[in-house]
Amino acid sequence: MSNNILPNWENLVKKQLKTEDIYPILEKENLEGIEVKPFYTEVQKPLVNLPKVEESTHLVASYHESLEDEVFAFLLDRNVENLEEKTIFVNNKELAGHISPKEEDQYFSLIDVFNEKDGGIDDQLAKELLAKDFKRNICVDISLHQNAGAAIYQQLGIALAKTKELVESYGPEIVSKLIFRLAVGGNYFFEMAKLRAFKIVFNQLSKEYGLDEVPYIFAETSLRNKAVSDNENNLIRSTLELASAMIGGADAVFTNNYLVEKSTENSEEISFKQQIVLAYESIINVFEDASNGSYYIEDITRQLAEKAWDLFVEMEDAGGYLELLKQGVVQKKIYDHAVKEQQWVEEGKIKLIGVNLYPKLDVKKSIDELYNEKEIKAVRWAEMFE
Repeated sequence: MSNNILPNWENLVKKQLKTEDIYPILEKENLEGIEVKPFYTEVQKPLVNLPKVEESTHLVASYHESLEDEVFAFLLDRNVENLEEKTIFVNNKELAGHISPKEEDQYFSLIDVFNEKDGGIDDQLAKELLAKDFKRNICVDISLHQNAGAAIYQQLGIALAKTKELVESYGPEIVSKLIFRLAVGGNYFFEMAKLRAFKIVFNQLSKEYGLDEVPYIFAETSLRNKAVSDNENNLIRSTLELASAMIGGADAVFTNNYLVEKSTENSEEISFKQQIVLAYESIINVFEDASNGSYYIEDITRQLAEKAWDLFVEMEDAGGYLELLKQGVVQKKIYDHAVKEQQWVEEGKIKLIGVNLYPKLDVKKSIDELYNEKEIKAVRWAEMFE
């Protein structure tokens, strides 16, 4: 598209908004440092279609015997006898140690071998998991980092840095045995771009080892933006997060219970049925890269990928993920972003219905009470008001 058409687009936007000064209205500040244009007429470097590992997204439910007939993929925290022809995501370290899959079984490990507090890898656990006949043996968990308040580019940079640590310990062949557990937050289009950007940077890292790998992404709904007293709002938020994950190209999706502090059989069933409605009534779970070609998402994807890669290189130059954990550098980076995010919640710049917009509650806890710069820990925004 030639440049002489651009002023026509601008004039059209001015006409629609009934103002000459469209930029203050359309430009929206964000904590990621991403430049979002007021309108898009083209994208600088169109991205190729970004593939998934799985042809159709696994819809994963917490195991309950009442769901056995209608669910094909379960997240398992305890041993269940005679589960056949199911895809199983093992979420318990002891359970992973006992399981010996048969050939027809599909087992994935959601066990992270990193110790975020001590800055080390559990070598014995890693070797035990690698010896298992699982589809994916070791989980790189960055859902914790999202729930602790890390920026999107920080989450992705950390995922790469953790991958590099594993390659250095167990060789490049481990790259195809990894599963990445990401938490998807409420920034709808940014979260789509997050998954897409991760595919780009992970593939770039794999090429450093002479490989051409695509990451296996297990995406779950965030806890960060959920509130104890707003169950219905939580349900809407998590549905949008699932849609982001599916459109962004996750290989498996899981819904954390929308009842924050209690779980019932009914709430577990509803949590799973959110996925069913999205998958079977909108069919977004079968596309490889549904958002490809959206100028807006393409541009955010490219910027997030660049920022994530720059952070990864910066971390490697400073000694790598484990060294920076021991020094407290990773914790401080996440803390600084999380505190800024919480301030935006307190000021109403980040809107949370029922919490800081049409609020039911007043501030009860300070930022200092909620966060610790020496620890990566999950904090919900609403805890300040509960």
